[in-house]
Amino acid sequence: MKKDRNERTEEQAQFLDNAEAFRDYIRSQTRRALVEVFEQELSALCGERYGRSDDSDYCRAGSAPSYVMSEGGRKPMQRPRVRKVNADGSSKEVSLNSWKLAQSPDEWEAATTRAILCGVSTREMPRLRASEFDGQSKSEVSRLWKRKSAELVEQMQQEDLSEFGLVVLMLDAVVLSAGLVATVALGIDAEGQKRVLGFRVGSSENKEVCKDLLSNLSRRGLAVPEGRYLFAVLDGSQALKQALLEVYPDTLIQRCLVHKERNLQGYLSKRHWGELAGLFARLRKCQGKTQAEGVAEEIESFLSDKNAQAKASWAEAGEELLALPRLDVTNELHRSLLSTNCIENIFKNLRQHIGKVCRWRESTDQADRWMASGLILASKGFNRIVGHKHLPELIKALESKFDNDRRGGNQSNEKAA
Repeated sequence: MKKDRNERTEEQAQFLDNAEAFRDYIRSQTRRALVEVFEQELSALCGERYGRSDDSDYCRAGSAPSYVMSEGGRKPMQRPRVRKVNADGSSKEVSLNSWKLAQSPDEWEAATTRAILCGVSTREMPRLRASEFDGQSKSEVSRLWKRKSAELVEQMQQEDLSEFGLVVLMLDAVVLSAGLVATVALGIDAEGQKRVLGFRVGSSENKEVCKDLLSNLSRRGLAVPEGRYLFAVLDGSQALKQALLEVYPDTLIQRCLVHKERNLQGYLSKRHWGELAGLFARLRKCQGKTQAEGVAEEIESFLSDKNAQAKASWAEAGEELLALPRLDVTNELHRSLLSTNCIENIFKNLRQHIGKVCRWRESTDQADRWMASGLILASKGFNRIVGHKHLPELIKALESKFDNDRRGGNQSNEKAA
């Protein structure tokens, strides 16, 4: 056992040595390439080394200690000096364009931003691979992060949505701290691709905050094609529902079954949770309106002799609990669209990101900046929803229901007249 452990230790040490040697090789090749680029520009301006061109107004003027940006940090390097000779015989120093690019902070800023997004605090950045982050103070990193994260807020909150083919909209909220709640909108297009559309931070999950969020989405071009319902999945919040129907009145709402099951568990004794879970599992697997309504009747019957408040909570949701099954689309879409799990998964990743914040300052844009960066980071791992191949079937069902409801409404108006 000890022999095997020693062998593994030797292998690990050898691997680390080889990895460091490889990194040294890459760094040396990068410096060599930079030197060649500088020399090409020098030759174009001044002619070949030790042979000044009579047609050129530029001449070589030695070198000076300086640095270039490499691997996200400053690396010492000799800067080639060039002087331009004027007609009166005077001269002034000029900078090489290639050297300006080599000193550009873009690479350093990008590396710093990536490190912070991946969980490194601004306080710890100067200690992270110090050779790559030379010259970065905590204040400098903090100012950079504030500027970059503000740009992320602008990017997310103002991005044009007119080209996004919205089919499904999910709304939910995440609590940042006492008195600070972020409401997030997630869209799903006809290809099953998910996209964070926007967010708003307020004191609670209230109607005004949600309406402001949805109005912003509408102004940015988010729309549903005429002749079709928008399919929305909500957690049961009346504030979200009221705001949604005011901004997008042609919406078919599906209540999240996961939230409803948890809500019912709060009214029931734990000995009934197993049977309740079995009934909800059957409801999620139902195919079509008839089966779903049959299981819904069983759940109502089960609750009727258990707890009056539980039965009232079930009845309160009404038809919204079966909105998707009543469209008679394949139950392969149930896993993705009978709950707000798609957006809850985002919150799971988001909490890891914002968990580094020890104190939320409501009077600043701190929450907006951390929300934007966290949501963008969470979006990097998006996959298409389960059952995405059947979304065209859902679109047709939403169009058909829209036509039938409009036709039925017109007939009722004619009879009343």
